[in-house]
Amino acid sequence: MQRFFEQLSSRIAAPFIGASPRDSKVWQCRCGQAVFFRNSQCLACSAVLGYAPGHACVSSLQAGIEPGTWLLDARADAGLFRRCANLDTPAACNWLVPLADPGAHCLACSLNQTIPDLSIRQNHELWRKVETAKRRLVAQLLGLGLPVMGKYADAERGLAFDFVGVDLEGQLPTTGHAAGLITLDIREADDAHREQVRLQMHEPYRTLLGHFRHEVGHYYWDRLIAGGPWLDDFRRLFGDERDNYAQAMQRHYRQGAPLGWPERHVSAYASMHPWEDWAETWAHYLHMMDALDTALGFGMSAREMDLDYQPFPLNVLYDPQDPSAPAFLAFVNAWIELAGMLNELSRSMGQPDFYPFVLSPAVIGKLHFIHLVIQEQGGRADEVLVQ
Repeated sequence: MQRFFEQLSSRIAAPFIGASPRDSKVWQCRCGQAVFFRNSQCLACSAVLGYAPGHACVSSLQAGIEPGTWLLDARADAGLFRRCANLDTPAACNWLVPLADPGAHCLACSLNQTIPDLSIRQNHELWRKVETAKRRLVAQLLGLGLPVMGKYADAERGLAFDFVGVDLEGQLPTTGHAAGLITLDIREADDAHREQVRLQMHEPYRTLLGHFRHEVGHYYWDRLIAGGPWLDDFRRLFGDERDNYAQAMQRHYRQGAPLGWPERHVSAYASMHPWEDWAETWAHYLHMMDALDTALGFGMSAREMDLDYQPFPLNVLYDPQDPSAPAFLAFVNAWIELAGMLNELSRSMGQPDFYPFVLSPAVIGKLHFIHLVIQEQGGRADEVLVQ
């Protein structure tokens, strides 16, 4: 029996173990204790911790010479920082602000245009959950090299968030994106409400982070695709976004997804309109990249694979001739095996599948297109693939 478990353990780990681990999602306090993205204090030695977005790390902190300033143990040469003004609010933000930055809030919190009404007690916990998910989104966007700038800096091209509940007239808010403003119904942070909506909408997956990733996909379509050199190829892969959106939405909710949608789309909702196909595929790209980056942070790698299924061939990619195409294909194939393993782990605990989706060749081509768009813009998407 022992030999069986040793073989099983090595089999599961084989596709992902690399020669050197990344410090992408797990770091060390000065005492040696592992610390993670959400931590603001070390549980072992009680050291103060902070996340420095410019250095993509959580570090234990040393008090600076000036009152209220801090130095990173992990990067002593990084200069002085202040802690975000939202640290002691229900948002419980652990991010740091460079001393030279005149703002009191970190980059992630400064994107907020509207926060929930905190005179309502239950909104405290909902806002905390919302901000936790948003910080992970913003950290990933920065890690990919994508532009993240608030509307306070650029009213036309900037990004902002409204976190709202029922208005004074009793009207329910609608989660969505419009001209860089992402509005979120804070009830999405309530697990019971979100699950009820998921079942009503017949969705296999619905999370706060998923909402953020989907809606920010619309924002980056405006920034990276609209009116640019990628537009013609976008239309070839996803369809013509000039199709009437309101009519497409009515048709989708009246008739449902067309037959055979899994052959072309990552989800039923993606089949509604090219904009939604882009946003859904974008969200899945971010899901996959973040999960892989987390795996690499724990010393895993997609460098070697031993697959139990027929892997996707190179010709399913948007551009098989791109220099990074083989690495991207290896990432996709390793992701599918990792997701399968995690699905089985979830089932063994009586939980829903970790990743309840099937990726078709057409979807792999769209994912590669998104990867190349992000790589051209930020120059860092390929970094995950080469580990």
